[in-house]
Amino acid sequence: MLQKFNEMKKDIHPEYREVIFKDISTDWAFKTKSTIKTKDTITWDDGNEYPLVKLEVSSNSHPFFTGKQKLLDTAGRVDKFYTKYGDKFKKRGGEAESSAKKEESTEAK
Repeated sequence: MLQKFNEMKKDIHPEYREVIFKDISTDWAFKTKSTIKTKDTITWDDGNEYPLVKLEVSSNSHPFFTGKQKLLDTAGRVDKFYTKYGDKFKKRGGEAESSAKKEESTEAK
């Protein structure tokens, strides 16, 4: 027969419970629900004990979210390239200019 719409099959779903995720680098923690399995536990602010998941990076410690991320200076990288390989490439025209000079030199021969 058909099961009721709101009933789930028994013994096939993982346990969905409240879990504490803790960023060990900043000692910041938050409570959410998850099916993740863990052996560690922690006592939360409400006095109850919850499973604990230790994180190395979270939104509280990741440089992108904290605003401490270093942005790449692409213009500086281009200048470094031209400084290093300036003999072969010109700032204006780059590869097209160097290939045009090659054509002129082959025609002259």
